[in-house]
Amino acid sequence: MHTRTLGQGLEVSAVGLGAMGMSQSYGPNPGDRNAMIAVLRSAADHGVTFYDTAEVYGPYDNEELVGEALAPLRDRVVIATKFGWDIRDGRSVGLDSRPERIRRVADASLARLRTDAIDLFYQHRVDPDVPIEDVAGTVGELVAEGKVRHFGLSEPSAATVRRAHAVHPVTAVQSEYSLWTRDPEAEVLPALAELGIGFVPFSPLGKGFLTGTVDTSTAFAEGDIRLRVPRFERDNLAANRALVDHVKDLAARRGATPGQIALAWLLAREPWIVPIPGTRSTARIGENAGAARVALSADDMADLDSLARRVGVRGDRYDAVHMGYVDR
Repeated sequence: MHTRTLGQGLEVSAVGLGAMGMSQSYGPNPGDRNAMIAVLRSAADHGVTFYDTAEVYGPYDNEELVGEALAPLRDRVVIATKFGWDIRDGRSVGLDSRPERIRRVADASLARLRTDAIDLFYQHRVDPDVPIEDVAGTVGELVAEGKVRHFGLSEPSAATVRRAHAVHPVTAVQSEYSLWTRDPEAEVLPALAELGIGFVPFSPLGKGFLTGTVDTSTAFAEGDIRLRVPRFERDNLAANRALVDHVKDLAARRGATPGQIALAWLLAREPWIVPIPGTRSTARIGENAGAARVALSADDMADLDSLARRVGVRGDRYDAVHMGYVDR
């Protein structure tokens, strides 16, 4: 797989891997830890060098899983993790990006990831109670100490990115972005282009919807995040079906899968965009990696660029509680 460069010269594979679903959010967690280790390592066999985790995934279990799986490959991979939550009794109860908290998280994450340095350390959500300048300054100190190599932000506004970048260079911004979630286009992406910061879309396959495998008959298991996402309510799924049907038709004409079309569209948007689809399946690893070889024509791109506007998208991407954590 070819590579791409995020901000500050950080080189990663064109398609990364989001590991969250191996420990939470998509129904019962996999019972076979060794199977998930095999999935993580198989990604490296397909050329994936960019792995995404966070302390809050589990909590903690996901970092431990990623650390164990990638320890033999550490010199070949880039590992991103995140701080920013107040975690108590095994669950997050709010935000906490105080400098002392950031430092504690960095040390704990280093141990769980079995590494001497975190390649990319994101603030998971912007904490309105802690000035972003203090956050950027603290991560900058960790960089100077050799514990962290690069600083990132997740779901920030363009204004927050600018304030943080003025204190310590931001390497990447991670936010939800896909064919049916276009929020970053208005302000965030132009700011990143101006400042030379990379962009890492999470949920690039629309939490599975854009693969064409989810419809109104899909029964989500207990614990699946999609049970509380308005966009996945039955009536909204039915209304949104027109969008994924269009992607499926294009995929058939291009000899690709719908998921590959969705990822190829992101890759074609900008050379500094690196999506991180998640999966628990080795088969999906190969499919997602193959998106880097899917060529879309100018007409394909124009068609997909206007798709959400033409057919409409019904339902919010988060419930009210989680929307409250998005920086504006």
